[in-house]
Amino acid sequence: MKSASLSYSGCEDPHFLEACTLCSKPLGQNSDIFMYRGNTPFCSQECRQEQMGIDEGREKRCKRRVSKKASSEIKKSTETLVVA
Repeated sequence: MKSASLSYSGCEDPHFLEACTLCSKPLGQNSDIFMYRGNTPFCSQECRQEQMGIDEGREKRCKRRVSKKASSEIKKSTETLVVA
């Protein structure tokens, strides 16, 4: 008889499925696991949704920085053309 920690293939379950990525709550063998972005496990829809909000905010801040940097570089190149 196989151990409860063995998967169908006979290999141990991947370690990343041991705990929720956000709150670190242990993930049970017979409980739902909510996945996000491929292989990121969460214990509940709430934890997954919170992480999605964090990621969305991070991506928006990054886009603003890139946009601000690009517009700054365009302004500098325009000023250089005017002076030259």
